[in-house]
Amino acid sequence: MTSERFAREIVNLTDTLYRVSYSILRQQCDREDAVQSCLEKAWKKRHSLRDERYLKTWLVRILINECYDVHRRRAREMPGEIPERAAPPGADVELHDALMRLPEEVRTPLVLHYMEGYAIQEIASALRLAQGTVKSRMRRGRAMLKTLLSEEESL
Repeated sequence: MTSERFAREIVNLTDTLYRVSYSILRQQCDREDAVQSCLEKAWKKRHSLRDERYLKTWLVRILINECYDVHRRRAREMPGEIPERAAPPGADVELHDALMRLPEEVRTPLVLHYMEGYAIQEIASALRLAQGTVKSRMRRGRAMLKTLLSEEESL
Protein backbone atom coordinates (compact mmCIF):
# COMPACT_ATOMS: atom_id res chain seq x y z
CA MET A 1 0.00 0.00 0.00
CA THR A 2 1.43 3.37 -0.94
CA SER A 3 1.79 6.14 1.61
CA GLU A 4 -0.77 8.28 -0.21
CA ARG A 5 -3.38 5.52 -0.24
CA PHE A 6 -2.66 4.69 3.38
CA ALA A 7 -3.19 8.36 4.31
CA ARG A 8 -6.51 8.46 2.38
CA GLU A 9 -7.74 5.32 4.10
CA ILE A 10 -6.84 6.69 7.53
CA VAL A 11 -8.66 9.95 6.84
CA ASN A 12 -11.75 7.93 5.85
CA LEU A 13 -11.58 5.95 9.10
CA THR A 14 -11.03 8.90 11.46
CA ASP A 15 -14.72 9.22 12.41
CA THR A 16 -14.85 5.52 13.22
CA LEU A 17 -11.79 5.85 15.44
CA TYR A 18 -13.35 8.73 17.36
CA ARG A 19 -16.59 6.79 17.88
CA VAL A 20 -14.70 3.75 19.16
CA SER A 21 -12.63 5.88 21.53
CA TYR A 22 -15.87 7.50 22.70
CA SER A 23 -17.10 4.11 23.87
CA ILE A 24 -14.01 3.64 26.07
CA LEU A 25 -12.85 7.06 27.29
CA ARG A 26 -14.84 9.72 29.11
CA GLN A 27 -12.93 12.91 28.42
CA GLN A 28 -12.74 14.53 25.01
CA CYS A 29 -9.05 15.39 25.45
CA ASP A 30 -8.26 11.74 26.25
CA ARG A 31 -10.14 10.55 23.18
CA GLU A 32 -8.27 13.01 20.98
CA ASP A 33 -4.93 11.95 22.48
CA ALA A 34 -5.71 8.27 21.95
CA VAL A 35 -6.74 8.76 18.33
CA GLN A 36 -3.71 10.93 17.62
CA SER A 37 -1.35 8.37 19.18
CA CYS A 38 -3.07 5.61 17.22
CA LEU A 39 -2.62 7.46 13.95
CA GLU A 40 1.00 8.22 14.72
CA LYS A 41 1.78 4.58 15.55
CA ALA A 42 -0.11 3.35 12.52
CA TRP A 43 1.82 5.69 10.25
CA LYS A 44 5.17 4.59 11.67
CA LYS A 45 4.24 0.89 11.43
CA ARG A 46 2.29 1.03 8.15
CA HIS A 47 4.77 -1.32 6.47
CA SER A 48 4.07 -4.02 9.05
CA LEU A 49 0.43 -4.35 7.89
CA ARG A 50 0.41 -7.73 6.15
CA ASP A 51 -2.99 -7.62 4.48
CA GLU A 52 -4.69 -4.40 3.38
CA ARG A 53 -8.12 -5.94 3.97
CA TYR A 54 -7.49 -5.78 7.72
CA LEU A 55 -6.50 -2.12 7.89
CA LYS A 56 -9.65 -1.10 9.78
CA THR A 57 -9.33 -3.91 12.31
CA TRP A 58 -5.61 -3.20 12.71
CA LEU A 59 -6.27 0.49 13.39
CA VAL A 60 -9.04 -0.24 15.88
CA ARG A 61 -6.77 -2.65 17.75
CA ILE A 62 -4.07 0.02 17.98
CA LEU A 63 -6.68 2.52 19.16
CA ILE A 64 -8.05 0.20 21.83
CA ASN A 65 -4.53 -0.33 23.16
CA GLU A 66 -4.02 3.44 23.23
CA CYS A 67 -7.30 3.90 25.11
CA TYR A 68 -6.20 1.34 27.69
CA ASP A 69 -2.89 3.20 28.04
CA VAL A 70 -4.83 6.39 28.77
CA HIS A 71 -6.86 4.47 31.39
CA ARG A 72 -3.66 3.31 33.07
CA ARG A 73 -2.21 6.82 33.09
CA ARG A 74 -5.45 8.23 34.53
CA ALA A 75 -5.50 5.57 37.26
CA ARG A 76 -2.16 6.88 38.54
CA GLU A 77 -3.48 10.43 38.78
CA MET A 78 -5.52 11.84 41.62
CA PRO A 79 -9.16 10.92 41.10
CA GLY A 80 -11.33 13.93 40.48
CA GLU A 81 -14.85 14.50 39.39
CA ILE A 82 -15.77 12.23 36.50
CA PRO A 83 -17.24 14.32 33.69
CA GLU A 84 -20.49 13.27 32.10
CA ARG A 85 -20.47 12.49 28.41
CA ALA A 86 -22.93 14.50 26.43
CA ALA A 87 -24.81 12.74 23.65
CA PRO A 88 -23.55 13.51 20.16
CA PRO A 89 -25.80 15.77 18.08
CA GLY A 90 -28.72 13.87 16.61
CA ALA A 91 -28.33 10.91 18.97
CA ASP A 92 -31.13 9.40 21.04
CA VAL A 93 -30.31 10.83 24.48
CA GLU A 94 -31.98 8.02 26.45
CA LEU A 95 -30.19 5.33 24.48
CA HIS A 96 -26.89 7.21 24.77
CA ASP A 97 -27.26 7.58 28.55
CA ALA A 98 -28.15 3.91 28.95
CA LEU A 99 -25.22 2.87 26.74
CA MET A 100 -22.80 4.97 28.78
CA ARG A 101 -24.01 3.29 31.99
CA LEU A 102 -22.94 -0.12 30.68
CA PRO A 103 -19.57 -1.53 31.71
CA GLU A 104 -16.90 -0.91 29.07
CA GLU A 105 -16.40 -4.64 28.41
CA VAL A 106 -19.94 -5.00 27.07
CA ARG A 107 -20.29 -1.48 25.65
CA THR A 108 -17.31 -1.69 23.28
CA PRO A 109 -18.49 -4.79 21.37
CA LEU A 110 -21.98 -3.28 21.05
CA VAL A 111 -20.58 -0.02 19.66
CA LEU A 112 -18.27 -1.83 17.26
CA HIS A 113 -21.06 -4.07 15.97
CA TYR A 114 -24.12 -1.82 15.86
CA MET A 115 -22.57 1.59 15.28
CA GLU A 116 -19.51 0.70 13.22
CA GLY A 117 -20.81 -2.39 11.43
CA TYR A 118 -18.05 -4.79 12.43
CA ALA A 119 -18.69 -8.52 12.14
CA ILE A 120 -18.32 -10.70 15.24
CA GLN A 121 -15.09 -12.17 13.87
CA GLU A 122 -13.59 -8.69 13.34
CA ILE A 123 -14.58 -7.60 16.86
CA ALA A 124 -13.05 -10.75 18.31
CA SER A 125 -9.85 -10.07 16.43
CA ALA A 126 -9.72 -6.40 17.43
CA LEU A 127 -10.44 -7.10 21.11
CA ARG A 128 -8.35 -10.28 21.16
CA LEU A 129 -11.23 -12.35 22.45
CA ALA A 130 -12.88 -15.57 21.37
CA GLN A 131 -15.93 -15.13 19.14
CA GLY A 132 -18.08 -16.83 21.77
CA THR A 133 -16.92 -14.31 24.36
CA VAL A 134 -17.84 -11.42 22.08
CA LYS A 135 -21.28 -12.93 21.46
CA SER A 136 -21.93 -13.47 25.16
CA ARG A 137 -20.80 -9.94 26.03
CA MET A 138 -23.08 -8.56 23.35
CA ARG A 139 -25.99 -10.66 24.60
CA ARG A 140 -25.32 -9.51 28.18
CA GLY A 141 -25.01 -5.89 27.02
CA ARG A 142 -28.30 -6.04 25.10
CA ALA A 143 -30.03 -7.48 28.16
CA MET A 144 -28.58 -4.76 30.36
CA LEU A 145 -29.64 -2.09 27.85
CA LYS A 146 -33.14 -3.50 27.74
CA THR A 147 -33.35 -3.38 31.53
CA LEU A 148 -31.99 0.16 31.72
CA LEU A 149 -34.33 1.43 29.01
CA SER A 150 -37.39 -0.26 30.49
CA GLU A 151 -36.55 1.30 33.89
CA GLU A 152 -36.41 4.75 32.28
CA GLU A 153 -39.76 4.20 30.56
CA SER A 154 -41.44 3.25 33.83
CA LEU A 155 -40.28 6.47 35.53
